[in-house]
Amino acid sequence: MPKSAVYSGKETFQFDRELTEVTFAKGVTKIGDNAFEGCLSLTAITIPDSVTSIGNGAFWGCSSLTAITIPDSVTTIGNHAFRGCSSLAAITIPKGVTTIGTYAFVECSSLTAITIPDGVTSIGYCAFRGCSSLPAITIPDGVTKIDGSAFEGCTSLTAITIPKGVTTIGNFAFQGCSSLTAITIPDGVTIIGDYAFRECSSLEAITIPASLTTIRSGAFSGCTALTRLSLSPEVYIVYECFSNCTALISAAADQNMATVEDLLHSRWHRIRERVTVLSCLKTLFTDQPRRSDRLKRKRLGCGEASTLSVSTLGVTATRKRLPKVMWRVILEFL
Repeated sequence: MPKSAVYSGKETFQFDRELTEVTFAKGVTKIGDNAFEGCLSLTAITIPDSVTSIGNGAFWGCSSLTAITIPDSVTTIGNHAFRGCSSLAAITIPKGVTTIGTYAFVECSSLTAITIPDGVTSIGYCAFRGCSSLPAITIPDGVTKIDGSAFEGCTSLTAITIPKGVTTIGNFAFQGCSSLTAITIPDGVTIIGDYAFRECSSLEAITIPASLTTIRSGAFSGCTALTRLSLSPEVYIVYECFSNCTALISAAADQNMATVEDLLHSRWHRIRERVTVLSCLKTLFTDQPRRSDRLKRKRLGCGEASTLSVSTLGVTATRKRLPKVMWRVILEFL
């Protein structure tokens, strides 16, 4: 049987499965933490202009909620606020909001459109994870950080432009975005986090800007459609960041120097074709004291297990002691 209620800002209707309609008392300024969590029959709600804050977990698990109107008076959307609202199809975030909290829209699997205002500067951890119906999203220029897992598992996302102000792409940020075919990483980004683009299986090409200094572990692992990677100078690449990139056939340097830590350590032998960057090598520094004069074809993806003399590639190999664990292979291009 349908049930309606009046919300004054103090009570909670947490896990009230019969609640279908809510009206707000005059003067309510905040929707409290977990106020409507688990209200499985709530289908629509209009928040009045007096409200400035939506608390943590306020509508968590409202799986029948298809529409919600958030007024411009709202400046804060808490963590987990709309988590698991699996029927919510569209939402507009008000202009006054500056931060999208952690898990704010996680698992909103029916969400096809969302508007993020220009005032937002931070997209929180797992903010849109599992929004599997979201085909596109515009990140405003004011955003400086995309936190970990922010868009993980957004399997319908086909393209995204990262604004110029972003300096860090967090761990797992776009992991499993299997429909993503193109992405532009602007100058200004310095770090791509662990597994940031892991298993983006439709991603074909990516250009790494000159500002980038570090690509962390597994960042592009499992990008099976990736065929071209343009490396900027002096990029430090951590272990296994290109593992299982089975279609990768080219790695090019934009300028004279690139630093690639995982060439000998990240299963490059799984790359189907020989990486063309090898023909440009002039000097190789490696931590492998017993391999200073020879490299294995198998390691370099040449298809055979027999060894290949370094001199055949036109390079000289020299031992260089590096800090523990942080082994590097420095490639100096002709």
